[in-house]
Amino acid sequence: MQTPFIHNDQLNFIKKQADFLLKTMRSVGDRKVLETVRETAVMNVIQAFEHLTPEQKSLLEQLSTYEATHDLENYLDELDAYVIPFPEVSLKQIQKLFPKAKKLKTPNLEMIDYTHTTYLRWTDIATNRLYIVYPYQDQMVGIEGQMTSMNKKGFCMFCNRHRELGFFNVKIKASGSPDNIASVGQYICIDHEECNHNIADTTALEKFIASVGK
Repeated sequence: MQTPFIHNDQLNFIKKQADFLLKTMRSVGDRKVLETVRETAVMNVIQAFEHLTPEQKSLLEQLSTYEATHDLENYLDELDAYVIPFPEVSLKQIQKLFPKAKKLKTPNLEMIDYTHTTYLRWTDIATNRLYIVYPYQDQMVGIEGQMTSMNKKGFCMFCNRHRELGFFNVKIKASGSPDNIASVGQYICIDHEECNHNIADTTALEKFIASVGK
C-alpha cells in the first residue's frame, strides 16, 4: 500500500516539469541538452518537497527515465496513488465556517474530486457569492466574498495561468474602529476546476488567506 506524500499542487508542478520535458524531447535532438533538461526537471521536482524518504525520492527521479510520451503519461497517472487528498468536510463543518451566511448554498460534496483539489470552492449563482474552504495552519478556514465576472482573460492570482478571470472581493474589518470595513480583492479563475488542476504553488493562495485575517 502506497503512502501518500504528494499534494495536488505538487502533482501539478510535476506535470508542468513533465510537459516541459516532453516539449524538449520533441524539439531538441542534442542528447546533452536533453540530459541537462532531464536533470533540471528532476531537481526542480525534488526541491518542491521539504522532506522525502529514499523511496519517495527514487519515485520522483523516475521522471527523467522515460523516452516515450505514453510511458511518461502513464507514470504521471500512477502518481495519483501517492496524492494526499483534500480533507473531506461535512455539510455541518462547512456551515460552521460560514455562520453569518443565511440560506448558505453548499456544493455537492459527493461530486468533488478530492484527489485533485487544492482548495474547495463554489459559487452561489443567485448572489454571486464565492466561498472558499482551505486547510490553513492546521485548521480549516472559510472565506466568502463577492465574485464579479470580468469578461476578459488574464493571469489568475492563485494558479498563475492565463485564464478567464473574475474579481473576488472580500470585506474585512479595518484597523481602528470595529465598524471600519475594508476590502481585499484578487483576480482569479472563473473556472475553479481549471484553477485546481493548474495551481502548482500555494504561496499566493495562502498569502491571500492571511491578508483577509483568517
